[in-house]
Amino acid sequence: MDEEKITRDKSGSRKREDTGETAGKKTFGKKLKNETSRAEAMRGKLRFEKADTKETVLEIKKKARMRAQGRKKSYSDLAVSAKIHNQVSEANEDNNAGVDAINAGSQVAERSIYRSKLKDGKSKDEGGYSVKLHRRKQAEDATLATESEKTGSNAASKELQKSRMKKEIQKNAMKEQARENANAAGSLTKRFVDKAEDMAGKLAEAVAEFLQEHPLAIVIAGCVLIVVMVVSGALSSCSMMAGGGNNLIVTTSYTAQDADIVAVEGDYVSLETDLQTTVNNIESNYPGYDEYNYSISEISHDPFELAALLTVLYEDYTESEVQTMLATIKDYQYTLTITPVVETRTRREPRTGTRTIHHADGTTTTQTYTYYVTVEYDYYILNATLTNSGIQAAVDALGLTDEQLQRYAVLLEMKGNKPDIFGDDPYTNAGVSAEYQSYSVPGEYMTDTRFGNMLSEAQDYLGMEYVWGGDNPTTGFDCSGFVSYVINNCGNGWDYGRLSADGWKNATVRVDASDVKPGDLIFFENTYDTSGASHVGIVVDPVNKIMIHCGNPIQYASYDTNYWRQHLYCYGRIQ
Repeated sequence: MDEEKITRDKSGSRKREDTGETAGKKTFGKKLKNETSRAEAMRGKLRFEKADTKETVLEIKKKARMRAQGRKKSYSDLAVSAKIHNQVSEANEDNNAGVDAINAGSQVAERSIYRSKLKDGKSKDEGGYSVKLHRRKQAEDATLATESEKTGSNAASKELQKSRMKKEIQKNAMKEQARENANAAGSLTKRFVDKAEDMAGKLAEAVAEFLQEHPLAIVIAGCVLIVVMVVSGALSSCSMMAGGGNNLIVTTSYTAQDADIVAVEGDYVSLETDLQTTVNNIESNYPGYDEYNYSISEISHDPFELAALLTVLYEDYTESEVQTMLATIKDYQYTLTITPVVETRTRREPRTGTRTIHHADGTTTTQTYTYYVTVEYDYYILNATLTNSGIQAAVDALGLTDEQLQRYAVLLEMKGNKPDIFGDDPYTNAGVSAEYQSYSVPGEYMTDTRFGNMLSEAQDYLGMEYVWGGDNPTTGFDCSGFVSYVINNCGNGWDYGRLSADGWKNATVRVDASDVKPGDLIFFENTYDTSGASHVGIVVDPVNKIMIHCGNPIQYASYDTNYWRQHLYCYGRIQ
């Protein structure tokens, strides 16, 4: 039969070595062997030197490629696992302790598996423990070979093998003795650690084997964990969401009863009506002055601002509870100043004198005559000024906290979730009718120079928001403040000062509805609870009944609507 050598390489695979005779040289005669050839064949199978376990270049490259692929796969699996764990951690917004614990535990186990793989791969790498041991044995074999060459026998090899076995037996005996000593001393911790290491190793091997066979298992497990976490988080948050929704509604709403809110608004309007009465009676209450000068802001307020402020201060307030505060707010909003002024002026006064007239006949007569002299005198002036700083003045003065100020702003923005509680108010229900957003005054009306000057000034402020008590472009305008500013600054030479709507009614001449022309003023009453005219605008198109006025914002509007027809008072012409 053919002779061949069977050896094992490092990987444990069997390797067939050809003895030098090819299959083509086989003969049946060689199968018949005598005693001498049989002995020679047996001696050919004996090996006295170390087997050649060197790997070929191709085998080395193949193993390196397999190790690289293994590391890349491990890195890829670890990256996928880390990404899933990060997603779980970020999704756990309510800091659920159970989710955190499961997430952390699975991550530790996965890292342990990865380290075991890395360690297993490293043990096969160059520089690993097995390689170092192999190198040491090679050095010993080289020493043995040298000695064999010198002695010509394998006696040295036998001695070296005995020495190696003796050292190995001694090392194992020392380890066993140390373990027995530790156990004999009652080292419970040592025993526990040993068992734990064995169990952890077995667990790591089992998990590693499972993951190698099922590489997507960790991804699927992570996805399942995320779904469980999201569902549990949603369920646990339902009660908080419901509670948060209720809190949001309370925060943005007036908390008093509607009846109390409306009643308190009426009480504040009564205070304003009393103030208007005081202004109207100034001349009777302060008689004897040569001149009365008025600068009177519109007496009005934003009812939503009042309700918001009282809600912040009292929450569920009642009408009787806030009466004192209403007076305080009114004093912050309005300032009426009465200032008497005495001026020294000069004037010409008549005087009566007598003179003697001499006649030609020598007689004389006495004649009485009148003459004028310049004299100084005291001129008495009463200046009446009413400023309206709005409810905001009370908000600023009452020292609200930052939290209260934020709540006030939210209530004002949301109108307490009751936008219709105060009815149809052109000041609080802002907006411009689409019909008049691009309105143009007919050209034929522009032939009136005075009206053209008024309109040119008024149009500059279209779109400006209504500001309670405002009377200039910097602070904003209310209705009478807008009309006052336009009239005094349009270039027509008028200087009436700051008048209220009712003040402008008194300062103009009444005009019949059939005789109204562009530039006349139009007055309304009872747009809020006050006596006399409560609103004023400037007529720009009497045929189509269009005015420009300070609603909210300043705008063109028809005064032929149901609302304005109900409140129409009269027309007035500026002199």
